[in-house]
Amino acid sequence: MLGILTVLLSSFVLTFHNVTVRVLFSEHLVLGLFLLGGYVKPDLQNSFLLMFMRMLLVVPLMASLSFKLYPSAWTELQDLFTRDASGALCERRDVLIQALGCGVLMFVYIASLYIAIGLIPTGIALTLFFTYPVFTALLSWRFFGDRPTLFRWLVMAIILVGSALTIPQSSPTYSSHTIAIGIFASFGAGIVYAFYCIIAQKCLEKFHPIPFTWISFACTLLLSGISLLFWPGKNAQLDWTPLWIGSIFSGLVSFLGHTLNNVGIRMVGASTASIIGSSSPALTALVAWITINETLNVIQSVGIGVVTLGIALLSAEGFVKSLKIRG
Repeated sequence: MLGILTVLLSSFVLTFHNVTVRVLFSEHLVLGLFLLGGYVKPDLQNSFLLMFMRMLLVVPLMASLSFKLYPSAWTELQDLFTRDASGALCERRDVLIQALGCGVLMFVYIASLYIAIGLIPTGIALTLFFTYPVFTALLSWRFFGDRPTLFRWLVMAIILVGSALTIPQSSPTYSSHTIAIGIFASFGAGIVYAFYCIIAQKCLEKFHPIPFTWISFACTLLLSGISLLFWPGKNAQLDWTPLWIGSIFSGLVSFLGHTLNNVGIRMVGASTASIIGSSSPALTALVAWITINETLNVIQSVGIGVVTLGIALLSAEGFVKSLKIRG
């Protein structure tokens, strides 16, 4: 029971990261009391900036905790760069390439997701992003020969139908152009994250998840910093104080959320954790409604519920399959 509550708390905490990003991109009345936000435009340059500011905090924090939880992490990281007598990288070369590749993919999907959150309602952006299990299932079939069952095909169809119900209509608040870019960015982030999951699955067969996760975050920090050097934007005109406050807060809740999730996985297992984690779109919509009064219509709310149910069913199928294998 404690493990379930830990994973649920992780999902709840991570919703505040998403809502914070939304506020940094667009002005909202927070808790009905404070008019905050709209400090940067929701574009690619500013996504790099917010990502860089967040990772400046998260990467050192994760390093300090990771190497305490897993003392061999530093040794494993060094082994990735060990060369044999011929001067070639040792047998872990493929693991290094996969880990760095996942870092690049994390950089891309976070940048895309930030743009989506800045353009369309937070709950909808996260719901469209959470269609990634559909793409992960298709990629698993392509690369691992894991053919989807009839049940999985039906659930994937349910998820796609639910995501279609959430798509907002054009209005004075959201133009059709803004909605189109937001939808494209959300789905794009989900597709990239599906590739991330597939490569991570292969990499984690030979590499511990703690140093692997740290490499992904460190790559994201490095790539976002390089992107800002070559594409700096008009940063001198920005209101830096609230940007730093928001970035530090989002970094802290992100770090806390990921830590709680990893603790929860150790307590209840990855399959159970993924079922509980399917509540993320619904929790995000709920928190966004409470904190920044971001409302959805009935059809969109039903769509989020359908997607959440579909993700839970997919996760449950994996859980049942793992139980049969153990049995």
